[in-house]
Amino acid sequence: MADIKNPEPTRSELEILMILWQHGPSTVRFVNDQLNKEKREVQYSSTLKLMQIMFEKKLLLRDESSMKHIYRSAEGEQKMKGLLLDRFLASTFNGSASNLMMQLLDNSKVSKEELAEIKNLLNKL
Repeated sequence: MADIKNPEPTRSELEILMILWQHGPSTVRFVNDQLNKEKREVQYSSTLKLMQIMFEKKLLLRDESSMKHIYRSAEGEQKMKGLLLDRFLASTFNGSASNLMMQLLDNSKVSKEELAEIKNLLNKL
C-alpha cells in the first residue's frame, strides 16, 4: 500500500514520528532518550540509523545547518494519521467507515464522555 510519494511508516518509525509531533524538531539524542523513557531500551546507534532511513524515505526532514542535526516530520500529524487510517480502512474494512466504527465501539470500553463527543461530532456532520 505504501508508495514513493507517501511511504507508510513502520511501527518503530511511527514511534519516532509521534515523539517529533509531540515535542517538535529534535536531535537524535533527544528522540532516543524519549524512546527509552516512553517505550523501551533502544541503542542510540539504532535510533540514528532508523532516522537516517526515515530521511531517505522522505518521512523526515533534516536541518544540517549546525553540528547537531535537527529532524522533523515531513508530514503533519493529522495528514499522516489520515493517510494511515485511509489505508487501514481500505485494507481491513473494505473502505467502510461504519464497519470500522461498529468494530471499534464493540471492542473497546468507551466512556460516557467519549460517547458524548462522538455523538456531538456526528451531529455536526
